[in-house]
Amino acid sequence: MNKDRFVIEGLAGQKKLSGSIAVRGSKNAVLPVMASSLLFKDNLTLKGIPSIEDVFQMANLLRGLGMKVRLKDGRVRIDPNGIEKPDLDEEIAKRMRASIFLVGPLLAREGIVSFPHPGGCVIGERPIDLFVDGFRKMGAKLKEKGGRYWLKSVGKLRGAEIFFPAQSVGATETLMMAAVLAEGKTILKNVALEPEVESLGEFLISSGARIKGLGTTTIEIRGGGLLKSKRAYKTIPDRLETGCFLILSALAGRNVLIKNCEPKHVEILLETLKRAGVKMKIGKDSVRVLQNKKLKHYQSVNIKTHEYPGFPTDLQAPMVVFLTQAKGEAVVFETIFESRLNYTQDLVKMGADITLWDAHRVMVKGPTSLRGRELEGPDIRAGLAFTIAAAVAKGHSIINNVYYIDRGYERIETRLRKIGVDIKRTNN
Repeated sequence: MNKDRFVIEGLAGQKKLSGSIAVRGSKNAVLPVMASSLLFKDNLTLKGIPSIEDVFQMANLLRGLGMKVRLKDGRVRIDPNGIEKPDLDEEIAKRMRASIFLVGPLLAREGIVSFPHPGGCVIGERPIDLFVDGFRKMGAKLKEKGGRYWLKSVGKLRGAEIFFPAQSVGATETLMMAAVLAEGKTILKNVALEPEVESLGEFLISSGARIKGLGTTTIEIRGGGLLKSKRAYKTIPDRLETGCFLILSALAGRNVLIKNCEPKHVEILLETLKRAGVKMKIGKDSVRVLQNKKLKHYQSVNIKTHEYPGFPTDLQAPMVVFLTQAKGEAVVFETIFESRLNYTQDLVKMGADITLWDAHRVMVKGPTSLRGRELEGPDIRAGLAFTIAAAVAKGHSIINNVYYIDRGYERIETRLRKIGVDIKRTNN
C-alpha cells in the first residue's frame, strides 16, 4: 500500500474552476468483465480501461490462476487458458471485494474454487450469503475452514431459479456468469438494474451467451459451452466519477465541461442538482456546469440512497459535501450500508454543521465555511469526497491514504489540476 498523500490549497468558496475534464472507463463495469474472461476459450481484449489499482489487482488475481494478462495504453488482453489451480490469492482477495466476481465463472469452468472472505473498503457488513445460497441452488457444496471457503460441484453446475431477497450487483453478476456455463436454464429474480450489469450481459451476449431480460428485474440464462470473443469490449463511462466531477464543478466551477460521460446513467443526480439550483447544459455525452449568478447559495435537498436507478450510495459522501455549502437543512438517509456515515465526523472538524442521528441518517445544515485540515481517507468514495471538500475549503489540506482513491480514480490529481484545482501528490 503506497503512502502517497494529496496536498490541496482550497478556493475558500470561490468559483474559479474552468476547462474540460474527461470521464474514464467504469471501474465497476470493467472488473466483472475481466472476471468473465474465465468463460472464454480464446483471448479477449478490453479497451477504455482505467489505469487504477483495482484493475491492476484483478489482473494479478487472474495471473495467480495461471492466466496471461497484458495491460497497455488503456487496453487489457487476457488469455484464459493455462489455469493451474482454482485458488484465489489470499492477500489480494482479502483487500479487494471484487475478487468475488471470479468465484462464479471459476466454479463453473473448473468445478471447484477456493477463496478467502473478500475484502475491500470498510463500509459496514458485506456478507456473501447471497452468492453462496445461489451456488448451492445450482448444485455446489460449501466448506469453510479458517476463514477460507471451498465451493465444489459434482459435474456441471445445474440451472436453477434464484430469487435475491435484496438486490445485489455482485451477486447478480457472478451468478449470471456462472449460469452461462451451467447445464440448463437459470432464472435470476429481483436482480440489480445497474448499468454495469447490463454492460456485462451485453458483452456476454455478443460473445455467444444466451441471456434474456437485461434491464429488467428478471434475467434468464441458458447455459452452454465456452464463449468466443467476437469484438473488443468497450468500457462504459464511470457514472460515479461523472457524479463527483458534477458536484465539484457545481461547488467551485465557473464553466466546466465534463466530457466522455453518459448523462442518462446519472439522471437522479442531475435532477437533484437541478432542484438545488445548479445550472447545467446536458449533451449526448457531456454535461457543462455553469455558475448560477442568480443564486448566492444552492438550496438544500434531502437525499435517500437506493439501488439503481435511485440515488447511488457511492455518491452519498460527495453529496454531503455539496449540502454543507447549500442553504437550509437536509436529511441524508443511507439505506444500503450501515455505518457509511462515519466520515462525516471529519467534515465536522473542517467546520461543517452535521449531526449524526444514527448509523443510517445525518442532518446537514448549511451553508458553512470549510477550513483546511489533515484527513485520513477511509475508503474510495469518502476519500474523493474529502478531496472535493478540501478544494472548496479555505486554506491548506492534506489527504492521507491516497491508496484508496487510486483504487477507483485514474491519476485524479493530474486531471483536477487541468481545471484549476491546486492539488499535488507527495510521499510521506
